[in-house]
Amino acid sequence: MGTITVCIDDATEKRFREVAHRRIGTKKGSLGRATSEAFELWIRQQTQEEIARDALDLLEQGSDFGKRLYQDRDDLYEDRTGSC
Repeated sequence: MGTITVCIDDATEKRFREVAHRRIGTKKGSLGRATSEAFELWIRQQTQEEIARDALDLLEQGSDFGKRLYQDRDDLYEDRTGSC
């Protein structure tokens, strides 16, 4: 288990502690558990945003399927002989 020391403003800390105590409780380790959940949520959000940005970049690049070798759909079936 790692240790991270962070500095946050007092109002944010107070709100975080209040919500953590209401949601998780006041037992030993509850603040650490709440912090881990907050970090995980932030990581998932950032990952999803990165995935969305990558997908949009791919859409903007477009795809090259080559040139069209026929004028309309009937041209695809002209050369077929035989019956079904």
